[in-house]
Amino acid sequence: MTSDGVVRSYRADEGWGVIDGPDVPGGCWVHFSAIAGDGYAELAPGQAVSFRAEAQPQDGYAYRAVKVWTGDAEPADPETDDGDSTAYRSTLTLNFDE
Repeated sequence: MTSDGVVRSYRADEGWGVIDGPDVPGGCWVHFSAIAGDGYAELAPGQAVSFRAEAQPQDGYAYRAVKVWTGDAEPADPETDDGDSTAYRSTLTLNFDE
């Protein structure tokens, strides 16, 4: 669901807060990683935002934000590269003697 809301509170030192909106009774939990944009971002109490949320309990709230943005238009989701990853990978195989 996409909705408009207002930031009720935001704990920058912990990276999370709560958004109030008509479609999320009781508030919507938001983590800094859901804020659209590059790098670390934070919200301010009273700030108007738009957001997408899912009905997923999180820390006592019935809803969790999956994307939050300011401005009129929703920013595009980051492109994912389906090619070879440069991330570190590791495997472990366990063989047990009978």
